[in-house]
Amino acid sequence: MPTARAANAHAVLTLSRRRVNAIAMADSAQTDTLSFEEALRRLEAIVQQLERGDVPLDQSITLYEEGDRLRAQCQRRLDMAQARIEQIMTNADGGAARTAPFPAD
Repeated sequence: MPTARAANAHAVLTLSRRRVNAIAMADSAQTDTLSFEEALRRLEAIVQQLERGDVPLDQSITLYEEGDRLRAQCQRRLDMAQARIEQIMTNADGGAARTAPFPAD
């Protein structure tokens, strides 16, 4: 039979998890509005924090998740930029003759 202390610890842990999840969801919405450069700077800051190793476990997990979202966002933007660049058509002397619109998803 669980003691009052164990039940209390479980309640605190459950609230902590909910708080971490709420922060992660809010961070996800904020992450989507960052420019590529802002997202990259934030990602670099997160990597530095995690490499220092002075962040508590729960915060480390939250930072890692945010970093993974930022990494994916930066990769998507790089992929889109690459696709747009590939849409540039060249003429006989290798110069840009025209551009073809890149279909936005």
